[in-house]
Amino acid sequence: MATLRIAAASAHFGRDLEFDLRRIAKLVADAREAGAGLLVLPDAALGGYLADLRHPDPDALPPALDPDDPLLKQVAELAAEMVVCVGYCEAGGDRRYNAAVCVTGDGVLGRHRKVHLPAGEVAAYDPGDRFDAFDTPAGRIGMLIDYDKTFPESARSLALDGAEIIACLSAWPTSITNRAPRMAQDRQSRLFDLYDCARAAENQVVVASSNQTGALGGMRFLGQAKVVGPGGDILARTWSKAGLAVAELDVAAEIANARRVLNHIGERRPGSYRAGSG
Repeated sequence: MATLRIAAASAHFGRDLEFDLRRIAKLVADAREAGAGLLVLPDAALGGYLADLRHPDPDALPPALDPDDPLLKQVAELAAEMVVCVGYCEAGGDRRYNAAVCVTGDGVLGRHRKVHLPAGEVAAYDPGDRFDAFDTPAGRIGMLIDYDKTFPESARSLALDGAEIIACLSAWPTSITNRAPRMAQDRQSRLFDLYDCARAAENQVVVASSNQTGALGGMRFLGQAKVVGPGGDILARTWSKAGLAVAELDVAAEIANARRVLNHIGERRPGSYRAGSG
């Protein structure tokens, strides 16, 4: 039996890149102390998320980093033997992407650019165009960035590409249009948990879901980092607090057990589905 400890982080990040790097270093150290082989940090952990999702200020956007920026190399150095997924704003010529990179001390293992952009993000970012899984010392992993997980096709694409673990990096806020008096009653709080569990259960994979906490501008973030098993059960969670959700499991064995009787991937009927074209 080959067990893996997976840590999903709930923490606050802002525009101060040096502060963000120090916070990442602390989370990496905490995850290492907990024995984690995989750490999933939130979306926009380097540079923070948008301060206003409805009308982003073009003069106050997160700093855009090149794919080989020294800060990302420093994260890889901090990771050392651990696999670490981290979100940032990526510069691509005259375009900007909400992006994530997965690293170890040996370098980059995989990249993802957020494909599904909610209305406000369209003014700040360009969309990515693909979902790819990749091999790591922690197993085959695929990454999603917050709104991506709203679409079942996103996680399914990664599962079909052999992903055993889906890392969902988020900067997911409370409801902007219908704020609840308590976070536990917030519509987005309920959906955030629902999507995590549904994506794991329908694909029979492990989901490691990170998120930001605290506030930035008019945005208040949910936290609720968690690790979800391939049956859709939450194995560890932070609730709304900052910290790490850490779970230990034999990923391959848990997936095999979940698919022993009902194998969702193997029992699909692609010829019966509408592919859609727009």
